[in-house]
Amino acid sequence: MSAIYILWLRQLKRHFRSRARMLGSVAQPLLFLLALGFGFGPIYRKAGGGDYIQFLAPGVIAMGVLFTGIFSGIEIIWDKQFGFLKAILVAPVSRLHIMIGRTLGGATVASIQGAVVFLVAMIAGFRPRVGNLLPLAAVFVPLMALLITALGTAVASVLDDIQGFQLIMNFLVMPIFFLSSALFPLEGLPRGIAVAAALDPLTYGVDGLRGALVSSAHFGMLVDLSVLSAVTVILLAVGGYLFSKIQI
Repeated sequence: MSAIYILWLRQLKRHFRSRARMLGSVAQPLLFLLALGFGFGPIYRKAGGGDYIQFLAPGVIAMGVLFTGIFSGIEIIWDKQFGFLKAILVAPVSRLHIMIGRTLGGATVASIQGAVVFLVAMIAGFRPRVGNLLPLAAVFVPLMALLITALGTAVASVLDDIQGFQLIMNFLVMPIFFLSSALFPLEGLPRGIAVAAALDPLTYGVDGLRGALVSSAHFGMLVDLSVLSAVTVILLAVGGYLFSKIQI
């Protein structure tokens, strides 16, 4: 358990030591919130959708969690190249404990990032509906963070160099984000897009967060929580297995 705590703490220190990383992880969600929220707001309102900031903010919070979580997982590649991972893996510590500590650390950082983006959204004009469902937001954000960090760990465990990072961004992370309903409603989508969105695990995180914050869940809170929890457990198992097979 001490190894898990040490690696968890290291992930937190690693993130908060880098001011550039902290600023960058806030800047992108802020850009989406302001540019899209105020740019498409009048069009969304004319289409009968209401206040677009209210719709967009949960998706932008999920975006902050997604990019921070995936970067935390991908850091394994850097550790491989600079030899730090080898030093950890040769220590008399279970690889499962190493993976759990790193994943929990990355998920904690991503959850904090989601809270920061939430505060930024509040400043931009987002107003959550205070009610019985609001505390569920504190459940969906860590679940999404854990899922994404586990995904990053699984992918990074099979990559050997940083050149594959751009491939991950273009063919994994960006489709996960854009198909998650973060930017558009799920109602009335073409069948192909609707199926792809339903297969995207982040969709259920965004939908659940939207239900908790603005009482507007497409699938229903129970479905969102069940699917998100199940996929998180599966990815943790896959990530743990692939991490245990890393060759040093």
